[in-house]
Amino acid sequence: MDNNTRDKSARVDQPLDRGIGIRPSLDPERFGRLSESVARHIGSWAFIAWMTVVIIAWLIFNIVAPAGLRPDAYPFIFLTLLLSLQASYAAPLILLAQNRQTDRDRVQYQEDRLRTERLLADSDYLAREIASLRGALGEVATRDFMRSELRDLLSDINARMDAIERDQAGSNSTE
Repeated sequence: MDNNTRDKSARVDQPLDRGIGIRPSLDPERFGRLSESVARHIGSWAFIAWMTVVIIAWLIFNIVAPAGLRPDAYPFIFLTLLLSLQASYAAPLILLAQNRQTDRDRVQYQEDRLRTERLLADSDYLAREIASLRGALGEVATRDFMRSELRDLLSDINARMDAIERDQAGSNSTE
């Protein structure tokens, strides 16, 4: 078998994937979503209400029914077994859902912290820019300053023009 006919994705240092594994592979994300769904359902008021109705019905049936039809006579050991079994599965699923929520909260906290750091850096940069603009504006002539300087220059020009006109009028009268 030459290099041209060999599959380009096959590598010698990797085992071949034939689709059959020795142990089943579970997608942790899918299992996590399932556990969150179960925990969300178990933590609802509807579940508590239905569970209460089932337990009361179980108790009433096992108390009132004829002795031959009672599947779980007093002291209700089978009911206790079922509730223990339900709790033994519910607790780890609820903890798994809480751990996933904690991980999401941690990621959200880190993103919020990074966003806050960027906002602080941007605010600091803008504050420095505003301070430098204020300093630069202190060196720039304002409109009022320019107007007063122009008025002073105009009055100086007018005074010089008046002086020139007087000198010319005085030299014209002496001739």
